[in-house]
Amino acid sequence: MDPVIIVGAGPVGLTLALALARQEVPSIVLDEGPGKDEPRLARTVVLHEDTVALVERLTGTSLAEAGLRWAGWRAMRRRQVTREITFGDDEPAPLHLAQHVLTGILRAALAGERLVRISVDSRLDALEQEPSGVTAHTRGPRGTWWRGSYLVGCDGPRSTVRKLQDIRFPGRTAVERHAVAALRAELPWAGRALLHRTPPWRTSGPSAGEVTGRPLPGGVWRLDWLLPPGKELVTPELLVARVRETLAGWSEGSTPPYELLDTGVHTVHHRLARRWRAGRVFLAGDAAHLLGALGTQGLDEGLRDADNLAWKLALAWHHGPREALLDSYQTERRAVVAARLRAADQALPLLRGGGGIRAYVPGAARTHDALLTDGHLGRGQLGSPGTYAASPLAPERLDAEVTVDTLPGAPVEDVRVTAEDGSFVRLRDRLGRGSLLVLLIAPGTGVWERKHWVGAGVMPRLAAAVTALPCPAELLVAESYPGAAAHTVLLIRPDGHLVTALSGVRPADLYAAAEAAVGGTVEAEAGAGAGAK
Repeated sequence: MDPVIIVGAGPVGLTLALALARQEVPSIVLDEGPGKDEPRLARTVVLHEDTVALVERLTGTSLAEAGLRWAGWRAMRRRQVTREITFGDDEPAPLHLAQHVLTGILRAALAGERLVRISVDSRLDALEQEPSGVTAHTRGPRGTWWRGSYLVGCDGPRSTVRKLQDIRFPGRTAVERHAVAALRAELPWAGRALLHRTPPWRTSGPSAGEVTGRPLPGGVWRLDWLLPPGKELVTPELLVARVRETLAGWSEGSTPPYELLDTGVHTVHHRLARRWRAGRVFLAGDAAHLLGALGTQGLDEGLRDADNLAWKLALAWHHGPREALLDSYQTERRAVVAARLRAADQALPLLRGGGGIRAYVPGAARTHDALLTDGHLGRGQLGSPGTYAASPLAPERLDAEVTVDTLPGAPVEDVRVTAEDGSFVRLRDRLGRGSLLVLLIAPGTGVWERKHWVGAGVMPRLAAAVTALPCPAELLVAESYPGAAAHTVLLIRPDGHLVTALSGVRPADLYAAAEAAVGGTVEAEAGAGAGAK
């Protein structure tokens, strides 16, 4: 079968290629550039716990050495600290790193990957679909025709794939604009990110509003100043003045020594593609959605797109197309991103309106700071990983279904598990392999070697049920899981979202849930078209 064609060699496209390779699916990455990114310290990304785990699992590289996990978070208004958080086990720290560093890590992981071919200087200019595959044409020094089973457009906001498929991309332009500077300096709160609203050294005018400071490795900081609506020209003189007054204000005196490393203007747009699937063509990342106001990070959602789509394409590539499964990518991911965009758009007038009666409502400032904190830290409606509670892949109500602390459709907790070879691993380490995970909660098994309990109790019956499932599945065992009683069986998707939890070994219910999770049977879809075409 032909490889999957991935258009775009940014973080989302490279992540998708790695995720497919881990599931034994070949791909061709069409990179319109020379194969490396220009170093830009003013262009950074903030990744949260789930997306850090995804990249580390795929690359085998710890991102902690490439970026900086914040020690804490501080929100200030004028001179008052309104919110302060210290990160720890209960509050995982976001990871902040330069985007070119992340891309370099992904490229290094792909360098020795036999199933991935990267074609540089290859710009897409035409594509054709047939019932059996996709043909793409690139121009440039390496211009040629490429044949693929599916094609995924990860080619950014101005996506050629989206335009060639005539998919609308409605939304709002320039929702927010920020002046950005990357600099090396010593600040009073080393390693802690800061959101400072209405700083006292800017007492009037529309530019008074907000500055964010986010640390990077090596004593480097990224500073963002919210610009007023309009097209204010950010001159070098204006930016240097902002840097000097901000550093002086934070240091409560004269401007401390600093080294200006990079500058830029970051404009946030809010857009959502009408369709994310057109036959054998899909959109992911910035080609499908743009968001980022109020601190939300669009790359997190792009990486989640890749994680969601990879296992579905892999199943279709290996076992034949399941239209309901492929359609579910658009249904699940578009709904999650749309909800985040709605939440941000509803909060924007409240947070950016300025003045009026809201300015005099007691506690309003703290409420605003809490909303912004959620966006920056990846929590709540503005930032937390989405759930697929209304997914078309959710099974019908099952007789043996029970509740645990994780709701169906939500990401599972990363507990320690025993793998089939008897080794102890983290649950997240078993994700992304193209198999469903069946997790038995069996207290006491952690103190014995696997050979002593694998043939005892409910294990033989459960192992037989897992073998009989309609798709590949791996059986795991855990001492405990939040909210789960002994002998609870959890069915988990390859992207780490819970399908269902069952009380005991119920082969019929387990089979029905697994069948639903992979889009039903191929026979049931015979003659049915793709609903998202």
